[in-house]
Amino acid sequence: MIDFDTSKYYYDKEAADKVIGFIEKYIHHVKGEHAGELIKLEDWQKEDILKPAFGIKKISDKLRRFRTVYVEIPRKNSKSTLGAGIALYLILADGEKGAEVYSAAGDREQARIIFDIASGMVASEPELSKRLQSYQFTIKSKKSMNFYRVISAEHRTKMGFNASGIIFDELHVQPNRDLWDTLQTAKGARQQPITFAFTTAGFDKSSICYEIHDKAIKIKEGLLEEETFLPVIYRADEDDNIYEEATWRKANPGFGSIVKADYIREQLAVVKNEPSFESTFRRLHLNQWVGSEFTWIPDNVWMNCSGTFTPEPGGECYAGLDLSSTRDITALVLFFRGDCHGVLPFFFVPEDTVIEKTKRENIHYKQWVDEGLMFTTPGNVVDYDFVKAKILELGELYNIRSIAYDRWGATKLVLELTNEGLPMNPFGQGFASMGRPIKELEKLIYGKEIAHSGNPALRWMASNVMIVKDPADNFKIDKSKSKDKVDGIVALVMAIGEWIADNLDKPSVYEERGILTTNDFDE
Repeated sequence: MIDFDTSKYYYDKEAADKVIGFIEKYIHHVKGEHAGELIKLEDWQKEDILKPAFGIKKISDKLRRFRTVYVEIPRKNSKSTLGAGIALYLILADGEKGAEVYSAAGDREQARIIFDIASGMVASEPELSKRLQSYQFTIKSKKSMNFYRVISAEHRTKMGFNASGIIFDELHVQPNRDLWDTLQTAKGARQQPITFAFTTAGFDKSSICYEIHDKAIKIKEGLLEEETFLPVIYRADEDDNIYEEATWRKANPGFGSIVKADYIREQLAVVKNEPSFESTFRRLHLNQWVGSEFTWIPDNVWMNCSGTFTPEPGGECYAGLDLSSTRDITALVLFFRGDCHGVLPFFFVPEDTVIEKTKRENIHYKQWVDEGLMFTTPGNVVDYDFVKAKILELGELYNIRSIAYDRWGATKLVLELTNEGLPMNPFGQGFASMGRPIKELEKLIYGKEIAHSGNPALRWMASNVMIVKDPADNFKIDKSKSKDKVDGIVALVMAIGEWIADNLDKPSVYEERGILTTNDFDE
């Protein structure tokens, strides 16, 4: 089970055991080889999902901590069966008076999958059928007003609901965020409502599901805080070998019991015969998001390069300057050449916006400022005079060979730095300019040939980067598709671009000594 702050929360074993006991005592399988048998929950279902969701409670009011449980898991791991068992528990045994539990999905047919399984569970167990009555779209308690109902995707009809529980199936197929938002606001009158979102990975990275997926990843990695959100994600990493059993186990918690090895092998045989099926296999069975845009460097790979870097005075370096809007982050990153290249980032934010951004965006701006990882400039906009002074100071400390800046972001600051004698070079943000330095940075990171000291602000920005590629397989960072600020990574890519250009601009051996002919050789 997950770790938690024991000064704020406690584990109610009795509450967790209650839901586990209910499912294992009254809930039967209704499909497949075990149809008719009582469910025996697997350890991962208990430890990763049920115990924290129902057992971790707030010391302050004894209510459940988590309001949203996001479970992203490959197909065939019995997520629908678990969802149906949870739904029946919520209307029968959770202790909520007038409980309203809803099954929702992209359309009513999808939403009915879990509901129909729940109806079959009621029919299979006399103790449940004595207490519940199943109808076409509703399961009702015979002794109270509690019910479990299927709803369709037309969110405009959901405004009068008072949901105590929501089972959201296959969130990745939602065309927009309307239904999700409407149902979350329908929980406001309950003391401890809970939403379980069960989904496999999708491919639309502009969707509400990917937005929540991205938030879940950041919460798991400590880059974001949301105490009422429980992220549960099972997936293979992008560089895992899809043909190795260890990869299948990594992504499928039910591998070997619920998910059979032969089934995965059958799916891989399709990949061998139809290579275009590989992206589908990765999405459905390894739980990897696929598409033309993709998350760039996995966090564990990025942190493999977290060695401390301290530059020597006078060290030769290249700089990238990303001049964002005056109320946002301005980033300056120095890139030092060496046996292990070094990265030294500087971030500037308006002082008056730090508290607001920390509260509104749940990002550690104030902590980073307090720790000296971000500089504040007076007022509510970035003071470029402060940025200029810092760059001039760094120019005295180090040998900055060139500073790249976005040609579309040229300002008075660039002109002033040029007048101070600093070598300022415009740098495009398209495939032609960014493609090679992005690939070079990837090579340095995967080869552990670069050190960034684990700077948490830069790490957060790296986790936000979304890369797009053109038909020629050139890359660029797409700020519009990236999930949050990426300024530091953009600045680092520009700095590496300057390093590459500087090396390309050096005279070739032919320019230095001319072209050799046979007359220049001894025979």
